[in-house]
Amino acid sequence: MLIKSQKIMIAGMAISTLLSSQYLAAASEVNVYSARKEALIKPLLDKFEQRTGINVNLITGSADALLQRLKIEGDASPADVFITVDAGRLQRAKEAGVLQPITSAILEKNIPQHLRDQDNLWFGLSQRARTIFYAKAKVTKDQLSSYEDLANSKWKGRICLRSSNNIYNQSLVSSMIENIGSEKTQEWADKIVANIAKPPSGGDTDQIRAVAAGVCDVTIANTYYYGRLMNSDKTSDKALVEKVALFWPNQQGRGVHMNVSGAGVTKSSRHKDNAIKLIEFMSSAESQAWYAAVNSEFPVLKNAKTSASLKSWGSFKADTIPLNKLGENNRAAVELMDKAGWK
Repeated sequence: MLIKSQKIMIAGMAISTLLSSQYLAAASEVNVYSARKEALIKPLLDKFEQRTGINVNLITGSADALLQRLKIEGDASPADVFITVDAGRLQRAKEAGVLQPITSAILEKNIPQHLRDQDNLWFGLSQRARTIFYAKAKVTKDQLSSYEDLANSKWKGRICLRSSNNIYNQSLVSSMIENIGSEKTQEWADKIVANIAKPPSGGDTDQIRAVAAGVCDVTIANTYYYGRLMNSDKTSDKALVEKVALFWPNQQGRGVHMNVSGAGVTKSSRHKDNAIKLIEFMSSAESQAWYAAVNSEFPVLKNAKTSASLKSWGSFKADTIPLNKLGENNRAAVELMDKAGWK
């Protein structure tokens, strides 16, 4: 028969074992808030789970809603990793104080300095170019040259643009402010707005469709939208692609405007080591090749495998300004666009 002290000791050991198992279970997970659609992130997270045994709990939503959720939850937030699109949004997360700096030799090796935060609060994980698309039947390549040239009166009534509320356009204008200054960018915005064929509406794919339909002759859009149309199973999408071509602007100067999707470790993270491991995995050659194949995005990792779609677009010179600047210049860009009457 067990004496009382032995019973207490055994009970204590049982509680200790239970707590240890609960701790280990918690330690082997990572919680992700992602503004990327589930189809564009879940397969990678599943591979990470298989490789590491770390369980990934995923919540998806709109970028702005998830950032607001992080702000409201504060230190009580269960999130360990925040994934979103556009450097402007990543910078907003930094300024909101919901991310923490991390140290990772792997990330510093894999991701070029201009594609990550200067204080290591966020890291770009895939690139997209916001470039020019044109109607093959109405425009020739030699008529195109730069973003700035789209302000020329020869394009009056021939350009489709997405709304100024769109972060992608805001970041493009932010990059121009950084490259050519506020005054010249304001002049450009005033003139390009005067050249639009119709009031801005719809997303990037809608702009490309408008060019194919003859509503306008030229637009600006992210490359992966064009890639999705190229790789679509729909005959109508393939027919559309036959009517529209891609052009790389500013090749004699700074290069085409680039942006990223990216991630950071949340300030509230309780699984920081796992969070860093996940972001490192997403910067690996395997993950980078997956993004290129599935979503027609350019790798951030040098010499990573790219898709047939990306290769078909040819090589180009990319703008390499630090992407922090896109967020830092965002307010000035929005004010400038409002002043120009960019709806």
